[in-house]
Order: sequence, then structure tokens, then C-alpha cells
Amino acid sequence: MYFPMGLLLFVGTVIVMEAVAYALHRWVMHSRLGWTLHESHHRERKGWFERNDWYGVVFAIPSVLLIYGGMHGQLGDWASWVGAGVAFYGLIYFGFHDVIVHGRIAHRIVPRSTYFKRIVQAHKLHHAVQGRDGAVSFGFIYAPPVERLKRQLTASRKAEVREPKGRVEGASTSRLEERA
Repeated sequence: MYFPMGLLLFVGTVIVMEAVAYALHRWVMHSRLGWTLHESHHRERKGWFERNDWYGVVFAIPSVLLIYGGMHGQLGDWASWVGAGVAFYGLIYFGFHDVIVHGRIAHRIVPRSTYFKRIVQAHKLHHAVQGRDGAVSFGFIYAPPVERLKRQLTASRKAEVREPKGRVEGASTSRLEERA
């Protein structure tokens, strides 16, 4: 395959993966069945791994199969480019989500850009909900404006917003927590 076409396919796959990840996160991981694994990610982690990590293993399988099938000629060059795009999205996700947002590996990275801050804040708002219902912001390369997400949480009848860490239960400091 001509290199520029392969590169275009790779970049396109990374972009499409954001939509795929959004859909899987919203409608599979937050479903009754999917929550059996994903719930561990919304609780305090005990140890290095959580049950939710099995999703990463399962989602890596198509990438590995596509790369293998493309490299060995069974599927064609396109498969390697697509598989590499899926893998690269997984790497971006791991870096942003697991390392930077959740601190699963020690680092000194501080979000400074407007984009970076919005991604981190949006994911924190996703975790502000106690349980699987009423959560906001399911993607990770793109996040809606934080103010819109806050309005969605406030308006949601399903979202049970948890108390911030280190706060006395019942004490309120924001309109988000003062919901009817």
C-alpha cells in the first residue's frame, strides 16, 4: 500500500476509535452486564490491577489480529494500518486515562493547555457519579465543554453525585451538589 494512504488509514482509524470507545464505554461498560467489570474502575482501587483492565485485554485482540493478518498477507496491508491505529488509540488512552488522570504510574505531568485541562476535568466529572447511571463524558480524545457537562449532571435525574474525597458528608460547596 502507498505510504500516504496507509498513514491516512492509520489516522482515520485513531479518530474513528474515539467514536467506538465512546459507544463501548457508554452502552457496554455502563450496561448492567458490562458494569460487572467496569464498576471496579469507579471504586477505590486496591492493588495494581482492577477488573476493568480486562476490557483492555479484550479490546487489544482485534488490533493484534489485524496487524498479524496484515503482516502475513492474509488480510492485506490495510489491516496492519488499521490494527496499528487501534493500538495507537489504546496507547493514547492508557497514557491520558490510566497514567495522567488516574495516576496509575507516578508522574509529574500537570495539565496546562486548555484542551488537556478540559479532558481531565471531563473525566473527573464522569467519575463524580456514584454508580453506572447518569454519568457524562464517555469519550477520551474529545470532551464536551466542562460547563455543559456540569449542566447535564445537574439536570440528570439518574446521576447520584458522590461526595468529594476529604469532605464531610452533607456539607455542600457547589450548586452541583445542591441538587433537588
